[in-house]
This record gives sequence, C-alpha cells and structure tokens, in this order.
Amino acid sequence: MPPQTQYAKSGTVNVAYQVVGDGSIDLVYVPGWVSHVEEMWEDSANARFLNRLASFSRLILFDKRGTGMSDRVPVEALPTLEERMDDVRAVMDAVGSERAALFGVSEGGSMSMLFAATYPERTTALSTFGVFAKRLWSADYPWAPTWEQRKAEIELVEREWGREMDLSTLVPSLAGDEPFKRRLAAYLRRSASPGAAAALLRMNSFIDVRHVLPAIRVPTIVLHRSEDRDVKIEEARYIASQIPGARLVELPGQDHLPWVGEPDAVLDEIEEFLTGVRSAAMPDRILTTVLFTDIVGSTERAAGIGDRRWRELLESYYGLVRKELSRFRGREVDTSGDGFFATFDGPARAIRSALSITRSVRALGCEIRGGLHTGEVELMGNNVGGIAVHIGARVAALAGPGEVLVSSTVKDLVSGSGIAFHDRGAHTLKGVPGTWQVFSVDPASIAQ
Repeated sequence: MPPQTQYAKSGTVNVAYQVVGDGSIDLVYVPGWVSHVEEMWEDSANARFLNRLASFSRLILFDKRGTGMSDRVPVEALPTLEERMDDVRAVMDAVGSERAALFGVSEGGSMSMLFAATYPERTTALSTFGVFAKRLWSADYPWAPTWEQRKAEIELVEREWGREMDLSTLVPSLAGDEPFKRRLAAYLRRSASPGAAAALLRMNSFIDVRHVLPAIRVPTIVLHRSEDRDVKIEEARYIASQIPGARLVELPGQDHLPWVGEPDAVLDEIEEFLTGVRSAAMPDRILTTVLFTDIVGSTERAAGIGDRRWRELLESYYGLVRKELSRFRGREVDTSGDGFFATFDGPARAIRSALSITRSVRALGCEIRGGLHTGEVELMGNNVGGIAVHIGARVAALAGPGEVLVSSTVKDLVSGSGIAFHDRGAHTLKGVPGTWQVFSVDPASIAQ
C-alpha cells in the first residue's frame, strides 16, 4: 500500500512528504517539474521504481510547494531554488535525517546540485538523472533549447494542460500507449494547475547553476540516456566534467522519465553507487493472476442512453473498478472501452476483487462479466503478455451477466479458502491448445 502522507512546516508553507523503506541510507528523491506524492504510486511502473529505491534506502519523497499535496501558493510566488532547498531541509528535519543522499531528476537535479554544494554537511552523495545546468541556449551552452522553443512549449502546456500529451519527446517509447498517456495526463492534472505548470516552466527556463558545479565536493554520479530528446546527452557530459570526481554513466534509450524504458539500468547504477552492490536482475517472467472484465450489452446500452451519458457512465464505472482493484492490490494493465485488464499477486484476492466489482457496478444499472486465470506471464514494460493472458480473456468471454468464471488452475490454487464454485464444463478456448475446465464462482460463498 502507498505510504502515509505527512506534512513538514517550511516557513509558513506545509510541505507534503512520505517515508518508505528502512534502509541504512537516507535517500531524498527530488522530483522534476511537478509531482504528486500519492498519485505517483497509482502508476505501476512508477510505484515499482520507488519500491526498488526503498529496498536499499529509507526513501524520502516530497512535493515542492505549489505542487501535488503541498500547499498551493500564488503563481507569482512559486518557489525559487533557495526556497526549494528550504523545503528539503524542513522535510529532512521532520523525519530526523541529519545527512542524506539526493537523487535529482530533470529540473530537480538543478536544486539537488545547488543543495549539495551549499550543504555538504547534510549531503552524503549526489545522483542525478536527465538533468541540466542551464535551460536556455547560449553560445557557451549550445545544447539547450532557445527561448523561442521554450516559450512555444509554455504556451502549449497552458493551453492543452490535462489533455493527453504528445510524448514523442518526453517518453518516445510509450508515445503510442494510450492507457499510459491517460494516466500521465491525470497525474499532471493533479500535480499542478495549468497556470502553475506554465509558470514553473517559465521560471525553470532561467535556471543556471553552472557556477556551482565546481563547488560540489560530495561523491556524484550523473546518469543520462544517450538519446534523451528532452535534455541532450551533451548537458550530462558537461555537468560531469565540471563536478570534481563525478562519474558519468551514459545509458541507452530515449526516454526522459527514469521509471520507463529500462528503469532497472538506472536503479542498478544508483544502488551500486550508494551501497557498493547491485541486486540480481529482476525476472522477465512471473506467475500472476489475470482478470478481464467488461460490461454486458455495452453497445446496446450506449445506443440507448446517448454518447454523453454513456461517457459519464463510463467515468463512474472506471472509478468504481479502480477503487476495487486498489482494495485488493490489483494492478490495472489496460482499459479498452468498457473492458478492464488487471493482474493480482494472489488468485483469492483476484476473485474477491472481481465479485466486489460485479456488486459495485450494479449501482450504475450495469452487469459485468469476468474471467480469471493464473499462469506465467511475460513482463513487457508496463504491459504483460503470454498464453496466460489469452486464456484469461477467453475464459471471460464465456461468462454470462454478473458471472465470474475461473480456470481450473485458479480453482485449485484457492483450495481451502472457503470459496465455492460450480462446474461449467470443459471448453475449447480459441487459439489455446487442448480443452479447459471452467468454473463459476459462487458469490454466496464470499462475504460482502
């Protein structure tokens, strides 16, 4: 479950923070442009990234003032780098951290570098990812965008804020992933207002910490993807060359966000830098329970109530399903129209979640059908694939209104749980070899 959000007083401002993990190293994660300490746990890839950081540290997360869960401030009073450092010190004091390593991402790296130079007595180490020292082009810093380019980006952000973004620069590997685009749009919407987002971009355009780089005297690692389209690799090379003893690690890839693309490569470097060792490689195949649901008769329902009311119903439906998935530790993998695809680390939780979803959506006048299967799946970034996914989808297609069907594998794995089933016979599943015994869950056997 996501950690509890708490508040530290920085001057007159309340700064939201979280602490997760119990490692011997304190690690302050300094986010980029905007953030939301609670919403970042809603994206499975981001949550996995944070959990991995917390596996070898006491991870300290926070939202800078004016963003996320921290106090909103007037657009004209958004935090300077100095005030952002005040916020970090306030959070460190609140959690009893005398010294901590900093991990600065993108714009958060600029403040992290300034903090390390200003407060070496409170900084054990500095790690950065995708950072810049200066955000506008000049003859002696030719890798940055021009003011005209930045101004066009600022105007676009304020005009289009909250809608699905063009990710071809920020996260090119997921530029065509519609569920990811929707999640990112929601995350940004909740992290800052359009005016604050644009004002922060404008303010960040004039950041220049080049003169402080030679004053950094703590161990430093500069991580950067070699084909990052948002912040050029030349910027990382420059920064590493200016910080005494800094080590530059150029990683393959184009994505500017550290938790997408190949996040383990980033995490391995940070872990080894801070602890001296790196964990064994994460598996690319795991055993999981897959759940598919959809609304029965959705086409007829949509035609009967009209497009606008159908969209409103879907929004309510999405909210109910996501609430029940969260209750039972389910992970949303994909949505398509009225269909949901989710995974669970336990089949009994998956069954209980499916039945809770079935009961909840009846308040909307809907009936859903669901299907579950447990098997080995292949991890593919934010997605999963493999024959187990196909079996789960085919089992769901056999279900009737209000019915949750499971494969015999699921039934056998929850033996002793008290969940009862009715045999629905053997079936041939399209595209899947052999015949499969299918069972319907008896709702009466599970307390509401």
